[in-house]
Amino acid sequence: KASSLLGYSKSEAMGQHLVQRFITEEFKASVDDVLASALVGKETANFEFPMFTKFGERRDILLNATTRRGPNDEVTGVIGVGQDITQIREITKEQERVADDLSRLIETA
Repeated sequence: KASSLLGYSKSEAMGQHLVQRFITEEFKASVDDVLASALVGKETANFEFPMFTKFGERRDILLNATTRRGPNDEVTGVIGVGQDITQIREITKEQERVADDLSRLIETA
């Protein structure tokens, strides 16, 4: 998914370590912790962090890390689902700005 979301070609993204290659320094430890926790059975929902495209544009990501288990309930891996919530965040900020403007307008009327 890094190829389509972040502007990398498939060959640039395949085989790369997700955290080391695509996560900013500030969030490497926390994203790594979320994924490592899922590997021992502790799932994480709705973890937000930024990623940057190949061209430097910020993308806000919402991550859910789910433990994958085998037939005997042993941990066999992690399913990580990341959703780009950048546009949702921008819309929310604009709505908050408008609400704040309206509130100030009412207070001064």
